[in-house]
Amino acid sequence: MPEADPAPDSQNPPHAPQTAPDLRIGHGYDLHRLEHLAPEGPGKPLIIGGVPLEHDRGALAHSDGDVLYHAITDALLGAIAHPDIGQLFPNSDDREAGRDSSEYVREARRLISETGFRPISLDATVVLERPKIGPHKDAMRANIAALLGMEVARVNVKGKTHEAVDAVGQGLALEAHCVVLLAR
Repeated sequence: MPEADPAPDSQNPPHAPQTAPDLRIGHGYDLHRLEHLAPEGPGKPLIIGGVPLEHDRGALAHSDGDVLYHAITDALLGAIAHPDIGQLFPNSDDREAGRDSSEYVREARRLISETGFRPISLDATVVLERPKIGPHKDAMRANIAALLGMEVARVNVKGKTHEAVDAVGQGLALEAHCVVLLAR
């Protein structure tokens, strides 16, 4: 025989609205192909989290190609249900050519501030075969924290490989994922 619902508690009626903190979660993702740098010159550098990395390939992108900053921008915009980075900063716009991706993060930060939110936690993963980002993670975390006005302790960056599987695993591309928590 099924159990009956317990008697309603006079302090907490069964259909009373719950008061929850005003939080938002956003997820961002980005991927860029990598191209061999031209032998006659340095070509476009590989920049991740605002840190130029020594590598024989650069990100193929209309902007500076910072895959981590692009994922962060989309996570911030997604958390407040705004258009994504491609809608706000289209690669068909010549003004975006070579643009420093930190400007995208700053603009997303401005937009979330206008809605009364602020970032309180960020977790990101960069996926590439090489170079290893371990030696550069602290610099990336510090750059992100500074752009978002957060404590470095609330920003995390991890590096992963794709175990030689697919274009990322073969060193032909890199990707980044980001989750951000906002509070009002």
